[in-house]
Formats: sequence, structure tokens, C-alpha cells
Amino acid sequence: MLGLTLASGGRDPSILCLGAHCDDIEIGCGATLRVLRQRYPGAPVYWVVLSSTPEREAEARRSALRWLPGPAPEVSVFGFRDGYLPYQAMPVKEAFASLAATVSPDLVLTHAGHDRHQDHRFVSELTWNHFRAQLVLEYEIPKYDGDLGQPNFFVPVTREDCERKASDILDAFASQRSKDWLSTDTVLALARLRGVECRSPTGYAEAFFVRKAVLE
Repeated sequence: MLGLTLASGGRDPSILCLGAHCDDIEIGCGATLRVLRQRYPGAPVYWVVLSSTPEREAEARRSALRWLPGPAPEVSVFGFRDGYLPYQAMPVKEAFASLAATVSPDLVLTHAGHDRHQDHRFVSELTWNHFRAQLVLEYEIPKYDGDLGQPNFFVPVTREDCERKASDILDAFASQRSKDWLSTDTVLALARLRGVECRSPTGYAEAFFVRKAVLE
């Protein structure tokens, strides 16, 4: 199995996390982020959420700031309207352009391009518009749409990682606890399936879609 080197010169890689909504990053790649921080303790992390309300912004900031051990991520939460990101295209694209002008990450974590949620797809599209020289991992979000696909990049995690991920999400996002798809069972089930697919030594994994990768 070939491992990827995310940064050269012995330095820790910088990581950009993009989420259309306030809990997307945690759901899509929360365990992977903790694995990365363990491997790269000094890695700077930029945590960007596009859609929020005042209540959800407060939840998102609390979650982001306590999610990772070590240095706190740099958190940006925008107030674009949930469900309408493609219809607010100009200001959302301007936000991406401003971000790309100030941040040059080694790794970008974003939504899958085939996601059926219009906000997710739009964030993925703009990611590829503005971060063309980076390794981009597209994460998956389980939901009603039934759009889970066949990922081609896997990060082994432990059952404990997944249980903690589910517990922390449910604790941080009180406004979302009524959603029947947001549960420990869902987190564990998807991670177990992805663990089987990649023969994870722990039995569990988070999975991503990679459109292109360059071996250096």
C-alpha cells in the first residue's frame, strides 16, 4: 500500500476543510482530521463553513475549536442561506476567491462532486475552481438522498474514533439531534462498510473520492 506525503521538507502540511453547512466537516471527515493532527501535530488547519444561522454558527465555532488536539484551527463561518448557495453564486464565489488569495493549503477536504445536495455540489465545484494545485479529498455525507458512491481513497480509523466522532457531533449540534440520520449507528455503519472495502486493520475507515493525485 502506497502512502501519500502531504508536504515536503519535513514540515507539517497545511489543511483546508470546507463545509457547506455547520456540521458537514465533522460528519464527512471528522475522524480523519484527528488522525492527521496526530500524525502532524503542528499542521495548521483552516476550517471554513459557508451556510449558517446565528445559532448554528455558535455551534460550529464551538465544535471546530474543540475538535482537534493541539493548535486551534482558524475558523471562518459565513452566513449564506442554507439550501440556496448556488443561487447566491456571486458572493459565494467571491468568498472562495478571497480564501484562495490568502490560503495555500497542501490538502483540501471538501464535498463530493456527485453529492445530490445542491449546496454540497456547489462547494465542491468552487473548490476545484480555486484550488487546482492541491490534493483534494472529497468526503461523503450520509442522508436521505441515497447518493453514496464508490470511494477510492480510505483512511483507517478505530471504532473508538467513530464513537467519539458521533458523540461529539451530537453533543455540539443540539439543533440537529432530531435528524433521524444523525446517529451513532449511522456513523458506525458507514465506517464499518468502508473499513471492509479497504481491509482496514481496525475494521473501520472514512472514505473519500480522489479525482487526481500526483506522485512527487
